[in-house]
Amino acid sequence: MLAAERGAAANTLAAYRRDLEGAEELIGAPEAAGKEALATLGNRWSSLAPATVARKSSALRQFYGFLVDEGLRQDDPSPALPRPPARRPLPKILSHAEVERLFLRAEQEAEGGRMEAVRLLTLLELLYGSGLRATELVSLPLAAVPRDAPFLTVTGKGGVARMVPVSGRARQALGRWLELRSGEGRFLFPSGGKHLTRIRLFQLLKELALRAGLPPEKLSPHVLRHAFATHLLEGGADLRVLQTLLGHADIATTQIYTHVDAARLVALVNQRHPLARRG
Repeated sequence: MLAAERGAAANTLAAYRRDLEGAEELIGAPEAAGKEALATLGNRWSSLAPATVARKSSALRQFYGFLVDEGLRQDDPSPALPRPPARRPLPKILSHAEVERLFLRAEQEAEGGRMEAVRLLTLLELLYGSGLRATELVSLPLAAVPRDAPFLTVTGKGGVARMVPVSGRARQALGRWLELRSGEGRFLFPSGGKHLTRIRLFQLLKELALRAGLPPEKLSPHVLRHAFATHLLEGGADLRVLQTLLGHADIATTQIYTHVDAARLVALVNQRHPLARRG
C-alpha cells in the first residue's frame, strides 16, 4: 500500500519494515497484538529518544489503520501506543561566513582543473545552490542536466519529479565537470559502474570541512540543504516557493525554517506592514 498508493521511497519502505519487525520482536505478531501488548511498549522504548518513539508509534498506527481498512481487523488497538510530546529539533545550518570559507577552499582546489576537485565543487554548488537531498544529487542522470534552460529535473521522495533552478555559478561548475567527466553510464556523477554513493558524498564534504578549517561534524549534505533554505528565507523568499524548491509534500515541514533571526522578522514587519506607513 505504501509503495503503490502513496509512492513511498525505498528508504521509507525500509524504515517502516524495520519498525514493524522491531515491534514484532517485543510483542509478537503485531497484526494479532491487543491494547495490553501495545501499552507495554512505552516502558520498553523508555531509553529511546522521543522522536524515535513517535516514529515507531506512527508506523504501527498506520499499520493498524491499514488492517482495519482492509477488513483484516475489526478493532484498532493503536490508541494504547505511547504518544511522546512532539518537539521537532531546529535544523543545523552554516553561517554565511562558514559557507564562504567552504566555497573559497573548494574553488581554490578546483583551479588546477583536477577532476576530483571540480566534481566536489559541482556537488557543493548543487547542494547549497539548489537545495538537493543527498540521494537526489548523487543519483542525478545526465538527462537531468539542462541544455538551455536554467533548471534541473529532479526525482525526489516517492518518485515525485520537480524542477529546481540552477544558479549561474552552478551551471559554470557543471560545464567544467562535464568536460572532465569520464566513464560511461547514465549518471551525472558515475562511480564504479553506478553512481557516487551517499556515504562517499558525506566523506568528501567532511574532508573538505577539515581542509577549510571547519569542524567536520558541522557539515553534511543535509546541513547544506538547510543552509540553502534558511538563507533563502532570510533573503525574503516566500514559504510556498521554498516548499516547492525543497520538494516538501506538506508545508508544515517547510515551516521549520521560520526559526530565522527574530530581529530580521521584526524589521520586516516594520518595513512592509501597511500600518508601518502610518504614524
